[in-house]
Amino acid sequence: MPEGLTTPHAQKSLFNLSPQLKTHISLDLYIPLFLSPSSTSQHPPIPRFKKRAVIVVTIQKMAGLVVSSQCFLKLLLVVSVFHVSFAARRLNELVQDQSQLLHYHNGPLLYGKIAVNLIWYGNFKPSQKAIITDFVTSLSSPASQSSQPSVATWWKTTEKYYHLSPRKASLSLSLGDQILDETYSLGKSLTGKNLVQLASKGGQRNSINVVLTSADVAVEGFCMSRCGTHGSSASHLKKNSKSYKFAYIWVGNSETQCPGQCAWPFHQPIYGPQSPPLVAPNNDVGLDGMVINLASLLAGTATNPFGNGYFQGPAEAPLEAASACPGVYGKGAYPGYAGDLLVDSTTGASYNVKGANGRKYLVPALYDPSTSSCSTPV
Repeated sequence: MPEGLTTPHAQKSLFNLSPQLKTHISLDLYIPLFLSPSSTSQHPPIPRFKKRAVIVVTIQKMAGLVVSSQCFLKLLLVVSVFHVSFAARRLNELVQDQSQLLHYHNGPLLYGKIAVNLIWYGNFKPSQKAIITDFVTSLSSPASQSSQPSVATWWKTTEKYYHLSPRKASLSLSLGDQILDETYSLGKSLTGKNLVQLASKGGQRNSINVVLTSADVAVEGFCMSRCGTHGSSASHLKKNSKSYKFAYIWVGNSETQCPGQCAWPFHQPIYGPQSPPLVAPNNDVGLDGMVINLASLLAGTATNPFGNGYFQGPAEAPLEAASACPGVYGKGAYPGYAGDLLVDSTTGASYNVKGANGRKYLVPALYDPSTSSCSTPV
């Protein structure tokens, strides 16, 4: 199922009620209290527990028996020992679940050399196309010490998911074909089905097809519930008489439609904590916003390409490598504040990675399975 990329302010909580947590509530032993992390912490909230006095009442009413105060105290002591042991076991289970926030659902990942094909739909300037193509090229560009922090180093976090998978293979992305549709062949108002049609124009073997729609194209759900999406579709090609799927991504240019939702922090948010917008590193709010969303969806595609890879929550609305860390771009991030970023001394633009051809970009934090935290380039 496709995963929609929502705005940082509209993301759901990292932790839905787990079966263990529901057990706690149904047994009426403990009430979970989630304590928010400090503004400098990148770890998910830690559950703490508050004991209830219900058990005393239960014991006093047990089978209608009348017991002496001495017997009652002994019985209470025995139950208390059980109570603490049970709670410790349950708390341990919860902590284990949190350390493996994104579970592997035994599905296939993308292995080997994968081409990222770009389908440009609508009107894009050459300078705008260069921002995106340089970013894709940067994913696999060798990074020198002077170019740190780099796009390639940021992308290496996704490799940790592959090391955890049974196959333990690697993934290498490179810029593939570019397909132009400047005549708006499907019109200027697209549905989800139209996006799959456009994605099908790219190669369907060893590839990720990325549909990029210009600022004057409306897409179903765009700005209302998502800034982009990724998913998979059945290929018209067959291998050994068996059909297979190809992965695709869609990202829209929100510059004129909803920059406050899909190009934050380069535009004032339309709701939530208000802070001055940052200067876009490539001097294009719409395209720099597209890079953020493309980066997030590429990470989601690499780790959960067909809806049964690494994710948490329901498959139709999963939290993935980047969407598990909404609104975090640097250390010290909190709602309304992207974090402590690098600033270009000449332009005043904010960024956190360097890319090919002297580019600078802002990319989202990725959930690091080796540290169980949101990892940022800076």
